[in-house]
Amino acid sequence: MDESPLVIFLMGPTASGKTELALSLYRQYQLGLINVDASQIYTGMDIGTAKPDRALLKQVPHSLIDIRDPAESYSAADFRQDALGAISAIIKEGKTPLLVGGTIFYFHALEYGLSPLPPADPELRAEITKEAEDVGWPQLHERIAAIDHEAAKAVHPHDGQRIQRLIELYQLTGEPPSQLRARQQRSPLPFRILKLAIFPEDRETLHRRIENRFDLMLREGLIDEVRMLKERKDLSMEMPAMKMVGYRQVWEHLEGFFGYNEMRLRAIAATRQLAKRQITWLRKYQGAEYVDGDNQILLQKASCEIDRAINK
Repeated sequence: MDESPLVIFLMGPTASGKTELALSLYRQYQLGLINVDASQIYTGMDIGTAKPDRALLKQVPHSLIDIRDPAESYSAADFRQDALGAISAIIKEGKTPLLVGGTIFYFHALEYGLSPLPPADPELRAEITKEAEDVGWPQLHERIAAIDHEAAKAVHPHDGQRIQRLIELYQLTGEPPSQLRARQQRSPLPFRILKLAIFPEDRETLHRRIENRFDLMLREGLIDEVRMLKERKDLSMEMPAMKMVGYRQVWEHLEGFFGYNEMRLRAIAATRQLAKRQITWLRKYQGAEYVDGDNQILLQKASCEIDRAINK
């Protein structure tokens, strides 16, 4: 029997029922919950991130929620360091860590480690951003494709943040980014890992849940939440926190780029695209146990996998 501590990953696309399943498992097992959602780390961004409310967080504590101001940066390396600390603290309490969220890259970074890439260069980033304003991110994406086809394939032509980083890495090192990452020094977790992935087969149901959830966010005051963030003078639409799905579209609506109905449609479409990318990541994730079904079926399947892992 393997005596190393068990750590559970609960991954899945947005609006797939991860939170509900995590809460059900929390009531059934001795667990400590750790957030793996890049948007929920930010304070003041509650409605649009579907963050658990304060009453629930008081009953069911989550690590790594509300740990950064939206004006601050937060990287996968930051997450890995914070998550390792949270895992250790939960294990010391005699509980099993349950990491739950949809930022699949964070799970990967935690499990395998990160390559020692050069840090961000503010001056170079400013130059790249200025060029993008002149020619557009798709043209810079074409430049990356000419240098590093593999890296470019994984990035959308309008994903300015990631295109900027790829160009920055190439200009700082002179090497294609995919080669830098191929030399990644693995530092696997010293734990047994059970990887549960909610993999919705019925996309129509997922799309309907996405639409209903965004409409609920609007009713709960998402526009006012974004307006308060926008009124801060230290935030802009180009910051990573403000590029989060839903927030960007509402911000642009408040800027007058388009009306309410167009904003709603754009946000729902962007959320569907996010879910599609998350599902693509999950397909590639090695060793994941895929589960699907309604809440009760998900709980039964997940419980079965956890019981099996505990008794190994």
